[in-house]
Amino acid sequence: MSLFLDSFWRAVAYCLHPRVIALSLLPLLLLVVAFAGLGYFYWDSAVNGVFLWLESTAWLESISAWLQDMGMGGLKNALAPLLVIFAVTPLLVIAVLLIVALLMMPAIVRLVERRRFPQLERKEGASFLRSAMWSLGSMLLALLALVISVPLWLIPPLILVLPPFIWGWLTYRVMAFDALADHASGEERRLVFRKHRGWMLLMGVATGYLGAAPSVVWASGWFFAAAFPVLIPVAIWIYTLVFAFSSLWFAHFCLAALDQLRAMPAVPVQPVPPLVEQSPLLDSRLRGNDETP
Repeated sequence: MSLFLDSFWRAVAYCLHPRVIALSLLPLLLLVVAFAGLGYFYWDSAVNGVFLWLESTAWLESISAWLQDMGMGGLKNALAPLLVIFAVTPLLVIAVLLIVALLMMPAIVRLVERRRFPQLERKEGASFLRSAMWSLGSMLLALLALVISVPLWLIPPLILVLPPFIWGWLTYRVMAFDALADHASGEERRLVFRKHRGWMLLMGVATGYLGAAPSVVWASGWFFAAAFPVLIPVAIWIYTLVFAFSSLWFAHFCLAALDQLRAMPAVPVQPVPPLVEQSPLLDSRLRGNDETP
């Protein structure tokens, strides 16, 4: 329990570190660069294509005529750019977050190691390829569990429990493995997982519920189109900050657990005494001597 709470408060404090703040703002910078590049090369052709599609659609023509009668004909010209933005933004956000996820976790583990555990030996227990395969396998298992559990979502209480539990399991599997990949050997990693599995699962579920917060902002962006350019970057920043907090929490917890594991004294192996003391007669027969006393 003390390790759980100590790593939580340390993760909260580390979120104010300038490097962590810079990492959380990285998706916004990448998103602006991606939008600027795509807009420079493809914006006019994409908007014109969507506008021609709108003009050829019968029910949209009636809506345009209704907007014209209501004195809001200018919305017709803004509809095509909004549709282009709505279609492109989710794809860009997913790509940017994947890049940040690959860059953020190693950087955060190095930050925690340098500030708290500079003496912790690196045993390189898992390569990048093995870590990627572990993450992919865990993700496939989580998706399979989600598909199998869909019928249970019709029961009202379970829909609030099953998806967060599954995503929490996935979060703890992936983040704990990445946090220990460079420092722990394979045996040490298995020992940490076995000893602290319950607490790490609780951490994964908690961060899974925190990860639902940006979805509220994201949904608001779809309902309030005028605020879309402001709400969606805010949602991306919150999501990245939650990811940074989760990475810090697991990095502090797992490295501290590994440090405690190595600090434990080794248990000496006691020699096993013989079950039955040999008699002189049995000893002489074993040596091939047939003489009897």
